[in-house]
This record gives sequence, structure tokens and C-alpha cells, in this order.
Amino acid sequence: MARTKQDTPATKEVKVGGDKNGSTRLIPTSKAPRYYPAEDVHQPKKSRKVPKPSNLRSSITPGTVLILLAGRFRGKRVVFLKQLESGLLLVTGPYKVNGVPLRRVSQAYVIATSTKVDLGDFKVNTKINDAYFGKSKAKGSVSAEHEFFEDGKAKEKEAFPESKAADQKEVDKAVIAGIKKTEHLAKYLKATWGLSKGQFPHSMAF
Repeated sequence: MARTKQDTPATKEVKVGGDKNGSTRLIPTSKAPRYYPAEDVHQPKKSRKVPKPSNLRSSITPGTVLILLAGRFRGKRVVFLKQLESGLLLVTGPYKVNGVPLRRVSQAYVIATSTKVDLGDFKVNTKINDAYFGKSKAKGSVSAEHEFFEDGKAKEKEAFPESKAADQKEVDKAVIAGIKKTEHLAKYLKATWGLSKGQFPHSMAF
């Protein structure tokens, strides 16, 4: 029966000449590599943390008007629709009222107000989730040389998907119907929020 690699011992005993060498010596059966890599191979650190879904603040419920504190639309008022699996909040302006489309925001960057839009029995389509906002990967990379010889031509902007535009209209229709139930609510959502000198948000009621 042939010896397998697992049966081979790690060391073997070899006879050594000379009175002062102990007559025998144990040496490894397989030689160590002669050369070693110049840099240590990076080992990724194993994380023992288990991701937990963030708890939604009690002041944020479907229809609550939120004030955005960061990002492109900071200072705008938006309507909260639902919390996504990632813990981010799905909000809308709505787009037809103040130009804020369907977006995901962290609840750490919003102020919940006491104003609420009556959404009735409206439920957001289940297809609008975290994957819905993912960006499509570019097909192939364009070299710097190719860009240099483009004669200053502006890159063609990708058209906004019609399916997403239809989803925005569907959501806006339900939200605007709820806004119309309260007088001056549309004007309130159109107005941007900001602080004047001497005003502090922690001492204000929203």
C-alpha cells in the first residue's frame, strides 16, 4: 500500500558523525522555502459584531414630516413613508411639491416634526427596497487616453428609467391627496428650514 502525504512524518532521524554531535539528529522531512515574500500577506480581521437593525424612533411614523439636515436636499421638508431593511428611511418630498424625489436617508440626519400627512390605507410597493436604489455597474472602463482625445465632448447623461418615474408619480399621487386634506400644508412643505442667529434646535419644538 502506497504511503499517503498524511502518513509522512514531519521529522526523520539522521546519523551525524563526530563525538560532540550526539550521533543522531532530528531534521524536517520537507525543506522550508528558500525565499520569503517581501511583504506579509494581509489577513482580514474577523469581526465578531453581528449587525442589528436600527430601531425606529417613536416620533417617526408613516406620514410624519421630517426635516433633512444633510445631503443635497438639506433644509427641505419631506414625508416619511417606511423604514427599509437596512434601517434607512424611505422619504419623498413629494417631488411635485418641493422637488425631493424618493430617497433613502438615515434617521440620524433628520428632525421629526409634529406635523403629519394623512396617508390613509396607502402602502408603498414592496419592490421599492434597498436594491431599488442600487446603481447599475458601468459596462467596461474608459481609459484616460480615450477621454483626453474626446475633443471636450460632454458625456451623455443616462436617461432616467421610465419605470422609476412611474413609481414616483404613483407615490406622489397618494401623498399629495393626503396633503390636500390639510390647509396650507403644501406651502409648509415647499418652504425650506433654517436657523437664525441665536436659535438652537435642541431648545425648539417642532
